[in-house]
Amino acid sequence: MEIGVVNILKNNGNCFEHVSQFGLNVCQLIGWNPELCTPEIADNVLRESEKHGVRICAMWGWVAGPGKWNFTEGPVTLGLVPEEYREERVRTLKNWADFAKRVGAPALVTHCGFIPENMTDPNYEGVVAAIREVAQYCEGLGLGFWFETGQETPVVLLRTIERVGTSNLGINLDPANLILYGKGNPIDALDVIGPYVRNVHVKDGLYPTNGDLLGKEMLVGTGKVNFPEFLAKLRSIGYDGELIIEREISGEEQARDIRATIDNLNKWLA
Repeated sequence: MEIGVVNILKNNGNCFEHVSQFGLNVCQLIGWNPELCTPEIADNVLRESEKHGVRICAMWGWVAGPGKWNFTEGPVTLGLVPEEYREERVRTLKNWADFAKRVGAPALVTHCGFIPENMTDPNYEGVVAAIREVAQYCEGLGLGFWFETGQETPVVLLRTIERVGTSNLGINLDPANLILYGKGNPIDALDVIGPYVRNVHVKDGLYPTNGDLLGKEMLVGTGKVNFPEFLAKLRSIGYDGELIIEREISGEEQARDIRATIDNLNKWLA
């Protein structure tokens, strides 16, 4: 399991020093801004990643329009779930898939949103169809399409993967997100979705204590993810992919926390 870090796409792709400063050689590239999803920027990303000796293990792409990371507005604003934004967002994710192909990433990752837990919800089949359209497009490019965990329980993810039915589906398991959204214990979740895990975020957090707000993200090792046990469980199911550190703060504190997490991961993996 190789240690890497989340890397935000910015400065027209001149962003790989963020990875190499930590002595790391792999990242998950995060595209928050669809306006940066151009062939020219993709070509610069490829040059810069090669210059810094950094491999892109996956391309994470986001969409235009509103997105509220909470329990009150999240279900009607995030991902492919809200019908009013769905068509445009499918197009945007296809553009990110083209970008991923051009930069040499093996897969596209995104949050699909609060996929309905009740499969008889009238919106459920439309969500599945939209995910299938994006997944089939990725499949045609030889790319994986991976769900980042967060807004769904593990069994909802499993059910949706089964119904979408393409051969290229996988999961970017963010253990903290399962906790922050109160959706499950990441170690137990591996019993449900373990065979589909293709990428892992190294992030920690606390369970929600307010019915409207997510739990709090924490420095890895200080939240509710039991990382030694989590890593052991990943090994036991044969996971040998990347461990991508994600710390959702900025500045010197973020850099300090990333370095501390690298040290802890090396210790836990040993």
